[in-house]
Amino acid sequence: MEEALSTSERLSLEIGESNYISRDLSWLQFNYRVLDQARHIDRSIFDRLRFLAITASNLDEFCTIRLGSLYNYIDYGKERFDYNGQREEPFRKMLMNETQKFYHDQNDYYVKKLKPLFEKNNFKIAKYEDLSVEHTREVDDYFRRTVFPMLTPMVFDGYHTFPILKNNRLLFGVVTKINTENLIQLKVSFIQVPSNIARFYEIKGDSMILFVPIEEIVRYNIQQLFRNVDIQSVSLFRINRNGDFTLEESEDIESNFLEELKRKLKTRRTGRVVRIEVEQKPDAWMMRLLKIQWDLDEHNIFQIPEGSMIDFAGLQQIINHRDFKDKRIQPRPPVKPLSFQEYGTRDLFEVLKERDVLLHHPYNSMEPVLELLEKSAEDPNVLSIKITIYRLSKDSRVTAALLKAAENGKHVSVLFEVKARFDEENNLREAQRLQQAGCFVIYGVSSLKTHTKLLLIVRKEQDDKVYRYVHLSSGNYNETTARFYTDVGLLTTKEEYGQDVSEFFNVITGHSQPSSYRNLITSPRDMRIQLSNLVKREAENARNGLPSGIVIKLNSIQDKEFIDDLYEASQAGVQVKLIIRGICCLRPGRRGLSENIEVISVVGEYLEHSRIYYYHNAGSPKVYIGSADAMVRSFDRRIESLFLLEDELLKKQAINNLSYNLRDNVNSYTMKEDGSYVIKELNGEPPFNIHKEFYNVTKEIVQEAKLF
Repeated sequence: MEEALSTSERLSLEIGESNYISRDLSWLQFNYRVLDQARHIDRSIFDRLRFLAITASNLDEFCTIRLGSLYNYIDYGKERFDYNGQREEPFRKMLMNETQKFYHDQNDYYVKKLKPLFEKNNFKIAKYEDLSVEHTREVDDYFRRTVFPMLTPMVFDGYHTFPILKNNRLLFGVVTKINTENLIQLKVSFIQVPSNIARFYEIKGDSMILFVPIEEIVRYNIQQLFRNVDIQSVSLFRINRNGDFTLEESEDIESNFLEELKRKLKTRRTGRVVRIEVEQKPDAWMMRLLKIQWDLDEHNIFQIPEGSMIDFAGLQQIINHRDFKDKRIQPRPPVKPLSFQEYGTRDLFEVLKERDVLLHHPYNSMEPVLELLEKSAEDPNVLSIKITIYRLSKDSRVTAALLKAAENGKHVSVLFEVKARFDEENNLREAQRLQQAGCFVIYGVSSLKTHTKLLLIVRKEQDDKVYRYVHLSSGNYNETTARFYTDVGLLTTKEEYGQDVSEFFNVITGHSQPSSYRNLITSPRDMRIQLSNLVKREAENARNGLPSGIVIKLNSIQDKEFIDDLYEASQAGVQVKLIIRGICCLRPGRRGLSENIEVISVVGEYLEHSRIYYYHNAGSPKVYIGSADAMVRSFDRRIESLFLLEDELLKKQAINNLSYNLRDNVNSYTMKEDGSYVIKELNGEPPFNIHKEFYNVTKEIVQEAKLF
């Protein structure tokens, strides 16, 4: 019977039998849920295009990092088993096929459903043939003045080496031919479209804005770069290169292999190509050359459908256009924190000496945190500021406050994670500014990535008592993303938190190794074992007939050890409810394995980013909040922290947060046992959209919150 199965059928059978879902296949399912947001017809075309652009950026990152990680094994002959048991080459083909399917669905929706709405909304992506004579002259003049001087044809032939083509850049392959002695000699030249000019040239009319793509402007005028040369073909394409050279993403890679890989990469100027996006009917001779040069096959070639475009992320110019501002969804004004209703009328330092404050962004503004930093920079009683930084906004108020604090003679310590993916350059630049201003700056900690979010301000009060003002959070110190990422943060002066965070900073900046923390769980020290012990306690309570239950809200769950503990808890009778936005390698609802585990994913207007761990604890709940997902990288390869909520009102707020997520029936998907997702049905209930309901939370609602 088994011999009769095709290779794809056998792979599907093996995957179905595994107790774990492939991380990469789960990620593709997540990007489908993001694509669903572009299908909401009640949103404006600009908001729908925004979600489409996000799927394109996500797919670029997936190819650069996850495909890159897989090719680290393939290129250097290392054995790899995926979570679903597949070896590297069969899994590559399956993964590329699934990625191709997503790419087709993404482009198909753009061409058939979104693009036809453009002219109704007073704009159009115009081709040259759409332009009037006057507009054609205007665009051609723009090419001559601005674009032409920036273009550099790079020929590849017997006299020139193959050029280094940049990652994620629009590229033209121009095949030219020369007739010599009855022989036709072909050559290919590559042109990189500049990325530091606008993607579209704008022509504004009375009621319509024409957006002319930069690639079409170059294509139409490309003969000017090849005077007196016979052009056989012009093909537009784009490449993704392997960008994964870290232990961080290659979850199962051995550290000695990583070092070997890094040494080998020094002989290569750029990462290997893992994907080519190319327009329909590209030049066959050029494509054969590229596949040989980059060791690719048809699985790596993604052809865009007729009428679509390469790189939807380029649509941001249209999405954010000032003329369409009124048509885009504008963020609602934030409400005052539930535990700080006097915000704006009382001094923040004084309030925090009275009570803890829990912030839930974007429903609560990040302003209290920024105000605390800015006041501390100017306050003569503040002695020192310590902070961890992972991602910052442009023109960051956080950086400005730290610079001011250093200028005012305060001790400022900043741990900048310069390995924060895609923010490396910005972080390094900001870190150097702070260092030059006299701040004590640490550029990461050895091979670990610092992902924890902590702030410690030491202030000497009038009575000579020293207070430690602490902020612990699931989100970055980035005032821009705080407007559309959901995160949770705690402001406190409680001694227990102050002591823990002080100790933790000493660990990061020095050689301290505290014996224990009161309210912190940290990695890579003991986070996995502590979280697992809490799961095992729930299982033991269930076996003993005591109340039990687990609710966890994360970005991703992938760590096998932690998943296995949840499986065991399920088998012991513990009800486990998981709210996982993205990757979920756990398989819910499998008979005899995970019958008591349910998984939902919430994907909507805001990006769900908060991490909350709830353990019933026989009626005395333990609730932890922080920066860590349940992933190998979070437990073993990052500096992370979770903090225990002690205040009963704040604990109830966190419980209500989880309860609302479980109730949502507008943005929610239910994960099935096979790893697929279905939109949660209303089942006759009124719509409950957490991205609206959280603006209306009251203390009375919070006090009634429960999960089991």
